[in-house]
Amino acid sequence: METLTVVLADDHEIVRDGLRLLLDGEEDLEVVAEAGTVPDALRYVRGHKPDVLVLDLNMPGGSSLDALPEVFEASPDTAVVVLTMQSSPDYARKALRAGVRAYVLKEAAGGELVEAMHAAVSGRTYLTPSLGARLAAEPDDQGPPDGLTPREAEIAGLLALGYTNAEIAERLVLSRRTVETHRASLQGKLDITTRAELVRYAFSHGLVALEDDAG
Repeated sequence: METLTVVLADDHEIVRDGLRLLLDGEEDLEVVAEAGTVPDALRYVRGHKPDVLVLDLNMPGGSSLDALPEVFEASPDTAVVVLTMQSSPDYARKALRAGVRAYVLKEAAGGELVEAMHAAVSGRTYLTPSLGARLAAEPDDQGPPDGLTPREAEIAGLLALGYTNAEIAERLVLSRRTVETHRASLQGKLDITTRAELVRYAFSHGLVALEDDAG
């Protein structure tokens, strides 16, 4: 039986310990490294080129999904299995579009994770069944991405077009303080600190089109 190598990436040590205990009980799975941050996960993928990367969506050091192009560049044959508490169908869609092969909820982890890993390595897609049912039942693009409110998405689009806080306040008939609050909230949700990052995000996620409906 061929042994599959695995890198575990989760910022909680107790979670990694539980996963290692689970996977060590499988004859054909070998954990070769554990990472607690996105940069460490990338480093171990480059070094080990594992068959499977088990990846948490929320870790220090950047966006796990945004790091996937680097993962696939470093190790094209690595199958990425997301293990997360994020049960939103929107997150699952985004992960699958980014190249993730399997999406497993932590609440359902255990034997399901092992099943998902084998499916991913064989080239099949795996979703936690309860989430898969929701994904099928709910239409795509139900609202702004990444948990943004419609107003936050609208303001992000205007900021990307070069509007100042004061100009946005006048355009949307809001106080400047309200605009600043929305801006701080959306930047916090997206973990964005610079205007350049915000511009890239707004254009890549289609938020700039919202400008046509503003006012």
